[in-house]
Amino acid sequence: MEELTTVELRPEAGAGLADSQRFSAPAVVNRPARTQSATPLRHRLPAAASQSLRAGIRMLGEEADHGRLLLFSPVFLGAGAAFWFLAPSDFPLVASLLCVLTPAAVVVVAGPSRPVLRASFMALALFACGMLSAQFESWRASTVMLDSSVTTTVTGRVERREGDGRGRWRYILAVTGTEKPELKRWPGRITAIVRGADTPFEIGDIITGRARLTPPAGPALPELNDFSFSAYFDGIGANGFFYGAPEKVDLQAGPQPARSASEAMLEWLYQLRSRIGDRIRSILPGDTGAFAAALVTDERRAISNATTEALRQSGLAHIVAISGLNMALSAGIFFVGFRMLLSLFPGVAQAYPTKKIAAAGALIAVTAYYLISGFGVSAERAFIMMAIMLIAVFFDRPSISLRNVVLSALVIIAISPSEVLGPSFQMSFAATLALVSGYQLWKDRRIRENALLKLPVFRPVVAVAGFFGGVFLTSLIGGFSTALFSIEHFHRLTAYGLPANLATMPIISFIVMPAGLLAMLLMPFGLDAPLWKVVGFGLDLVISVAKTVSGWGGDIGVGRLPAWYFAVAVAGFLLLTLLRTRLRHAGTAILAVSTLLVLILPVPRPPDLVISEDGGLVALVETAAMASNRENPPDFIFDQWQRALVLPTHHPPKMLDGPATPPEGEDRRVRLSREQQNEARTAMRAAAAGGETNRFSCVKKAWCTSRLGNGRVVTIIDNAAYLGPACDSADIVVTPVRLRFNSCRSGATLFTGETLRRTGSVELRFADAGLEVATAFETLPRPWMRQRAYDWRSNSFTESGLSGVSDSGE
Repeated sequence: MEELTTVELRPEAGAGLADSQRFSAPAVVNRPARTQSATPLRHRLPAAASQSLRAGIRMLGEEADHGRLLLFSPVFLGAGAAFWFLAPSDFPLVASLLCVLTPAAVVVVAGPSRPVLRASFMALALFACGMLSAQFESWRASTVMLDSSVTTTVTGRVERREGDGRGRWRYILAVTGTEKPELKRWPGRITAIVRGADTPFEIGDIITGRARLTPPAGPALPELNDFSFSAYFDGIGANGFFYGAPEKVDLQAGPQPARSASEAMLEWLYQLRSRIGDRIRSILPGDTGAFAAALVTDERRAISNATTEALRQSGLAHIVAISGLNMALSAGIFFVGFRMLLSLFPGVAQAYPTKKIAAAGALIAVTAYYLISGFGVSAERAFIMMAIMLIAVFFDRPSISLRNVVLSALVIIAISPSEVLGPSFQMSFAATLALVSGYQLWKDRRIRENALLKLPVFRPVVAVAGFFGGVFLTSLIGGFSTALFSIEHFHRLTAYGLPANLATMPIISFIVMPAGLLAMLLMPFGLDAPLWKVVGFGLDLVISVAKTVSGWGGDIGVGRLPAWYFAVAVAGFLLLTLLRTRLRHAGTAILAVSTLLVLILPVPRPPDLVISEDGGLVALVETAAMASNRENPPDFIFDQWQRALVLPTHHPPKMLDGPATPPEGEDRRVRLSREQQNEARTAMRAAAAGGETNRFSCVKKAWCTSRLGNGRVVTIIDNAAYLGPACDSADIVVTPVRLRFNSCRSGATLFTGETLRRTGSVELRFADAGLEVATAFETLPRPWMRQRAYDWRSNSFTESGLSGVSDSGE
């Protein structure tokens, strides 16, 4: 391209101010033309990237100047704890200590002169501290877990109790002994359901009775929630129920004292909690009283299943849990009311700091609320948050800040790092973090004055609009912030939570909580009954709203998502809520891109066959339904299957006429005669050939069989006497009986109660290369899993002990 000639105008040398406008002849300067081709795109892109990098570094410095990097301290601490819990095996204690001390030493040596290096190793030190705290909590718990289901006579001391309003009581017992059979390795603490007792047992009573005990449940499917994990850290080694009502060991003796002062204090609190719940339910019957008691004591078992489901489907289940809403309302009502009461006395208001006095009173009120609430995770988080906010008033510091949220998270993770993996911790902190971050953005917004809205006639309208606008934004932010965790843990979303919360929050804020707080204050004097009636009126309205909204539908099943999505989305959420500069939009981008990838990537193939961890429940998976071997499958497991696989329809088995169990009963040592074997084999083959594809045909208390679409045959036997015919006529055999072998001579794949105890639940997929098997557990090295490898015969933990050939009586 032809070069352009430019001219440069220069004033003459020595020219004065008067003639400074005079210029000499223009000097001709030849310069290359500044055209688009002179600065190619490949040269401009690095410049733009460099500029963006400099801007990012500048914003990181701004984040550090505002102390935002400190807000990530519980993230690294919790990530370290989660890493330890999710690791395939324990780490040596020496290695964990070195992981803490090494980065800590680097932080000390680096000093403030190297902020990037110091911050990086501080994050590593916090991560290692999280691992160490998780290891310490696991050692501190050391819960003895029951290894397999057993029926035995249990003797134990009642530590806690909770009724369900239908005559059933759930007790937590400290086990003192077992007999018939005597367990070599009994759990120290169990939960047991009692039906048919005339009067409930008191805390401290020693009771005994015949009970069926089962180990805490593992994952219903691989990658789902492991309930034995939370049971281990709660100190519960088994669950079960009594056959009939147990008996008190010494009818004349009163409740036995606790073993220590701390246990005695806890039991006194649980007794107080139980009496408060009984008092409320005696005034307000039915679900209304159970709902009111749950708001105060967190005893939720008395609420009917229909009401609980309505609250969940309408997005109002958070009201039942003692969480930030309950604590904030109780503290706020007490704080404002007490301060207004003090302001009625001018001498007191002028001489004393009434704001700080009211904050102290509110702190005492929320402490009492927490002590009678049952110490749930959501209540613990809410109490620590409110305590920090109220203490901040004493020092004239901002009450609502992200630092307070971070401090409460650090306290909970340090005390109970296992809660990091629980839905209660994650959802409560996610909602709180999002709400506080949203409040900070709202507070820092630019306000445009409107003189018209300041007129007295518009003030009530502005106040009402502000309240409902606040409820709308709070519900919207809270719903979006917890949606990710609801999908991960419960595999569903609630579509109509926003209108339900808009309708119920005024009722909770202005009727239920104020009347409930006054009722609790007047309860020691016996003057609380009228106020509980007011609470009941408000809760009846809430229940009515919940049932109405749940009737609209809106319960959206999402199913299991890829494992990577949750971790990536949580990282994006944390960046979005913890940063203050434009860097927070990186979190928005991460959330959007990861969600888009989940939507456009192919959906993983669902399993063809699922087996519960005890072998008692098996289901065939189709496109829109599941066919199980039970007419009424257990809700606890089957509901999780339906949510995780998004299959709401259930096809029960077709029941056939046929011989029941062998004459001698369910003894697995009983063998069928050759004629009985031939008869059973013929019946199984006929049922598989003549039955509907992917549907079970069953003989009650004997066997179930089905032919799959690919021609494979699956048979489930309830009695080991049918093992030989089942192995001969099926490709896959499942039995809950704990056999001492794990294969059929016929070559059929065999799943027994013993093998399933070690592997947990199983998913099967039929592929061209063969059968793909996914199990809940690959190995059993962790403390909350080791009971699955326990062998009562040798009284030891072993991975072996199964022979490879079945004694099927063929």
